Amino acid sequence: MAFEDKTLKCKDCGGDFIFTAGEQEFYAEKGFENEPARCRECRDARRRGREGGDARAPREMHEAVCAECGVTTQVPFKPRNDRPIYCRECFATKKQS
Repeated sequence: MAFEDKTLKCKDCGGDFIFTAGEQEFYAEKGFENEPARCRECRDARRRGREGGDARAPREMHEAVCAECGVTTQVPFKPRNDRPIYCRECFATKKQS
């Protein structure tokens, strides 16, 4: 299958960008079905925002008592009484078994 360069519109900045034949071939080899929705600059900015953590506020942590060992731990969700909460070590042990 022969690929040709395509002009696409970035969904973030609205600018046009070229989806090259080489990029299309790469996408096809990897089995990607969707064309890119963002230009290179917007993709890079989005990636930097995720990696740097600047775009998101820190997670709100909640204290809980581990159901296995009884140690006080913090979890990124509001604990409910209908499910046990485990500290990091006990969770890792349960996950392995």
